[in-house]
Amino acid sequence: MSMKVLIISDAWHPQINGVVRTYEYLCKELENMGHQVEVIGPADFPFIVPMPFYSEIKLVMSPSKRLKRIIKDFAPDKIHIATEGPLGWAARKYCIKNNIKYTTCYHTQFPDYVAKRFAWLIPPLYDMVHRNSIKLVRLFHAQSSNVMVATKSLEKQLLEWGFDAPIKHLSRGVNFDIFHPKGSNILKDLERPIALYVGRLAIEKNMEAFLDMEWHGSKVIVGDGPIRNILERKYPNALFTGKKTKYELADYYRSSDIFVFPSKTDTFGIVLIEALACGLPVAGYEVMGPKDIITHEYLGALDDTNLSNAANRAIKQSDKTKCAAHVKENYNWKTAGKQFLEAL
Repeated sequence: MSMKVLIISDAWHPQINGVVRTYEYLCKELENMGHQVEVIGPADFPFIVPMPFYSEIKLVMSPSKRLKRIIKDFAPDKIHIATEGPLGWAARKYCIKNNIKYTTCYHTQFPDYVAKRFAWLIPPLYDMVHRNSIKLVRLFHAQSSNVMVATKSLEKQLLEWGFDAPIKHLSRGVNFDIFHPKGSNILKDLERPIALYVGRLAIEKNMEAFLDMEWHGSKVIVGDGPIRNILERKYPNALFTGKKTKYELADYYRSSDIFVFPSKTDTFGIVLIEALACGLPVAGYEVMGPKDIITHEYLGALDDTNLSNAANRAIKQSDKTKCAAHVKENYNWKTAGKQFLEAL
């Protein structure tokens, strides 16, 4: 039976990030199954302000009245609240007030994200802000019919934090028409081996760990964000390309020798499976996200403290063909779409 599904997200176009990409593909899969899907994002509201420390992300001011009208006009059968921002809180309040069931998803390490920004100003504040932020996200998800998570590691963390709403697994996928091993080498003029990073350039991404790591080759950074100018000035020998998407992004993966993921705060990392789908092995820390994805030696290597060691090991033990085949077998949006629909 066809359903009308409403997704409410503080992260939506024109933003480019893992949350946006996840719902782009989930929407397509649900529509392919015959369901009608609508996404409400910040662009649907007249009053928005830039997020402090990250002006590319817009926060909606006083969304409740307009949000109520949009929900009533669409008359959804299912409501999914994707993020813990102002839109998410307004949607949660509406659903609870009107006794409407809804689902949520834990995409971002919000407590660490917020605490790092406070600690950037006043370092001793980190622990206090982190503890209070955990209480806040636990409250946000408390009355959800279920909370969707990408990995077992994340499920374990939320249970340790005292989350008591049911938890459902929601995997991720790759567009294999775009991300595959065969394509152009657009970095042939750079000294090899080439270490690549793709993603936001923000405090929580731990970029200095990548840019400071010992490496006898080139470092390429694809992406943009609030600390890009600082990093470009500090690391003039690295190549900063700005944002790249789709086929051009895939060529950067294919043209590199190793994908380095310095973040210790991501819940998954779609860029990891995109890199692997292009035959590019991954190096990272032994933390949530990388340790859930890099489950065989041929996929890359992880290290508790030393990214350079991980990167050098990953290059030696990787298998391009096996990397691509593993992703094709384990990560596809059709499966994720079915998981999402079941969780709804």
